[in-house]
Parts: sequence; structure tokens; C-alpha cells
Amino acid sequence: MKVHRELAGSLPEFKKAVVTIGTFDGVHLGHRQIIAQMKEEAAKIGGETVIITFHPHPRKIVSSVPGDIKLLSTLPEKIHLLEAAGVDHLVVVPFDHRFANQTAEQYVKDFLYHYFKPHTVIIGYDHRFGKGREGDYHLLKSYGQSLGFEVKEISEQLINEIVVSSTRIRRAIAENDSATANRFLGYPYFFEGVVIEGNKLGRTIGFPTANLHISSEEKLIPGNGVYAVTVALNPETQPTGPKPGNLYKGMMNIGLRPTVDGKKRVIEVNIFDFNKDIYGQILQVHLQQYLRGEVKFNGLDELKAQLNQDRQDAIRCLAGI
Repeated sequence: MKVHRELAGSLPEFKKAVVTIGTFDGVHLGHRQIIAQMKEEAAKIGGETVIITFHPHPRKIVSSVPGDIKLLSTLPEKIHLLEAAGVDHLVVVPFDHRFANQTAEQYVKDFLYHYFKPHTVIIGYDHRFGKGREGDYHLLKSYGQSLGFEVKEISEQLINEIVVSSTRIRRAIAENDSATANRFLGYPYFFEGVVIEGNKLGRTIGFPTANLHISSEEKLIPGNGVYAVTVALNPETQPTGPKPGNLYKGMMNIGLRPTVDGKKRVIEVNIFDFNKDIYGQILQVHLQQYLRGEVKFNGLDELKAQLNQDRQDAIRCLAGI
């Protein structure tokens, strides 16, 4: 897949471009149905699939509360997920107030047609574009007739499925329901963090942990609790999982650590059968299964006993991976 990050002067002449436009956050199973539709259409005409997405997320620019956006995938993660899905071209359009304030006519003529010369545009029945969201499917279809490109509709059923899926995935991740999230995504939800120094309490009770700092403020972090996880160290951001041999099993705790009077939320991963100094390195965590909620124990001995039980539970959950 070729990734294009600028418009002027950098885009190729696409070959019979089959184009769709969207955020594709998470690139979940619903999104992949659209991609399959694009690929099928491109195969019929000997064309190329082109996905147009925006960065930063449009809601960060036009929303009155931009900080509330939590994403299933960062831009690098989205790029690799779309590449794995077999898309030919991804165009990442810089989104700003100037772009947002284009009229619908400018959007179609000066942006979509000028840069992409599409053969076919595939969009949802509810797709809106241009300042004030004045443009819609019917307007785009009328421009297509005059400019010489086809417009095909993504069914209402599939659009609703995508919206429901995205909402359910976000809610499931926030509410510890990793099974539902992973089912709708089609892969284990994952996130990355830099390994930083913690208080090193874990190693004193036999459970050393890698404490993570999440650099992306937009990334949706799972709800508090203990999880069975698989992890990759310094991965090549592989959306369907790290390469065999680079995968480690472990368990993760997210929360305030009430037993030791924690004051801030932490993310700490105990990697099984692992004893290396990895400070400053990247750890990619894949949620496999939620084990239990956060509990305050009566001292470190009780905490250690529960961690032993968590380890056994995690090992059972990860046995087939």
C-alpha cells in the first residue's frame, strides 16, 4: 500500500480509482466489508482502491469539546491495518479549518475530482461533506454525472452496522468486555506504550512489571482491571499480531493499585518467563481476556497470593495462543 500525506504535487495519477472516504477508526469487520466492496469493484474495471482519510480527526477541529475524542487506532496503527486489508492507496488529508470550510461544490470539484479523478466513489447514504454538511449522496451523484464518475452507495444496513460496531467496541473496551471488542474488531484490541520506571514493588513479591507510558492522548485505554495479554517488544506495528517468535504471554493490571495506596492510574504488565531490562523500549499489548476487577487486599501477602492465581488463570486463557 502506498501512503500519501500531501495533496499538491505529490499524488500520482490513479488508475481508474475506486475511492471511499472516512475515518476508518479501528478498521473493524464492518470497515473491511467496505474494503471488500472496493476491491471487488476495482477488480472489475482493472482499477485501484483509494481510501481518503483525515488527520487530525475532524472532530478535533470542528468539535466544541475536542479533547473528548478517544480513538481505537492511532494514525500509524490505522495505516498498518489498512495495508493488511489489501488497500492500494491511502491518502491522509491534513484536516484544518480551511478544509472544513469548503463549500460542497469546492469539496467535489477542487478536492475530490481535482486530485483523484475517480472512476467510482463509494459512500454511505448518510455521507455529508462541505461547510455546514450541506453536501450529500444525491448532490455527489449529480456532480458525478456532469464530471464523469460513478457514485455507488454503501447500504444503510452496513452503515448502521459500522456505527453500531464502533460504538460497541469503544464501550466494550471501556467496560472490560474484551471478548465483545475483539469479536467486532476481528483481532485483539491493542495499544502501545513506552516502558518507564515504576516503584519496583512488583519485583519484591516475585512479579516484576513493565510500567507503560501511553504517548497518544487520543488512544482509547481499556477499563481498570486485570487482563490476560500477549505482548510484542519493539514491534513493527503489526495489526494482526506480532510475528511468531516475538510474542510473549503475560498479564496486565490497569488501575490505581489500592493495596499500596496508589494515587494515579497505572498500566503495568507482568511478562511471563521474561527477565530483561527494557526501559525506554516500546511494548505493544494485545488484550486477550479480562480476568477480574481491581481489588484492595489486606497486605502484600494477600496480593501475592491473588497474583499467583491471576497468573494461572492467564496461562489457561492463553493456552491456545
